[in-house]
Amino acid sequence: MNKWVGGIFLVVLFLVGCQTGERGEDERSVEMLEGRWEGTIEVPGQPLGFIIHMDKEEEWEGTISIPVQNVEDFRLSDIIVGGEEVAFTMPLPGQSIQFNGSFTDGEVAGTFTQEGQSYRFLMEKKELEPEEEGEFLSVETSSGTLYGELLMPEGMEKAPVALIIPGSGPTDRNGNSQGVQGRNDSLKMLAERLAEAGIASVRYDKRGAGRNRAAAMDEQNMRFEVFVNDAGQWVEKLSRDERFTETAVIGHSQGSLVGMMAAEDHAVDAFVSLAGAGQPIDKILENQLRENLPEDLYEESLDVLEKLRDGEDAGKVSPPLQSLFASDLQPFLRSWMSYDPADQIRELDVPVLLVNGTHDVQISVEEAERLKEAGPDSQLLLVEGMNHVLKEAPEDREGNLETYTDPDLPLPETLTEPLITFLQNSGF
Repeated sequence: MNKWVGGIFLVVLFLVGCQTGERGEDERSVEMLEGRWEGTIEVPGQPLGFIIHMDKEEEWEGTISIPVQNVEDFRLSDIIVGGEEVAFTMPLPGQSIQFNGSFTDGEVAGTFTQEGQSYRFLMEKKELEPEEEGEFLSVETSSGTLYGELLMPEGMEKAPVALIIPGSGPTDRNGNSQGVQGRNDSLKMLAERLAEAGIASVRYDKRGAGRNRAAAMDEQNMRFEVFVNDAGQWVEKLSRDERFTETAVIGHSQGSLVGMMAAEDHAVDAFVSLAGAGQPIDKILENQLRENLPEDLYEESLDVLEKLRDGEDAGKVSPPLQSLFASDLQPFLRSWMSYDPADQIRELDVPVLLVNGTHDVQISVEEAERLKEAGPDSQLLLVEGMNHVLKEAPEDREGNLETYTDPDLPLPETLTEPLITFLQNSGF
């Protein structure tokens, strides 16, 4: 397959909103297009699933989500609807991705174009499903209210509690990169298994996702420390709640570093890293980009990372690198790169469990081993056949990524049982 289409959103940290264009459509066109659509871009060898939301009041507004690429609710621009025809643009900095299609029997079919390459796309209209309701807690931050879902063990008024922190991108509390369909529900499943073992949990949506959509911050002002402060406020809230007897922090992917930093500054009783990196994010990016970029762009990305390491503004970059290294994103990247997980884990003086899957195509086993070396008193759990979203998956990339959008796959017991045993041995 073409690496650019497969890697369009390799590491999407924050997304830029754009205004829509002028319209000229009739009422029938509006009725046909408004609502939720699910579709596929027919990339050879690996079809790319996506979700579109369209709405019109005075003018059209639309968003696109691409679950497997951790993209949620990216705003569309230049939405043009007329008769049976529909077109819209996904405006990445420095380039545009275009969809041009037409209505046919409740479907929209047409051509997807990026960087001069075109593929067929097809999308069907779907009805929205209501969001599941649970018990929610909240914390007030200086930049908005955050909500988290509490799951108490059945029949228990008091219990130990785990704070579950999601990974990078606009990820929701269930471990998904978008709403109801195309989900994996990994963190929701983890919370349910903990509840069965008598352990409560609170899991929360990242800023800009789910119930915390309104708490999204402007890219220019966003820093990694915001995530750490968010987690710290949740730990404080749980520590003050008389229903909870002990507190653990469980961080997935980016949430591993967030969680260990929050655990350093607040009273917790145990820490679990799920698929967490063992070295700074710039080193992780180097490895990921090496596999997905042509040589000239990879060399340019190395130059950008070196400038960011030195605290410099890398300035403008080539259009294909804008989605990762746009000027507005560079301050956040610099703030994230300044923290080394190996240094942070040395500061923890609570029981620590380090978990990684042997089939994780995003964070390798070597990353968990680096953390183990830095924190020799920690426990290391390597789960055979598990991937980055905590599901059993084949080793090949295509089959591995298919599990990212399969909520029917359970978490492996080789993950959940040792994790629960660790917490129980830590006083839970």
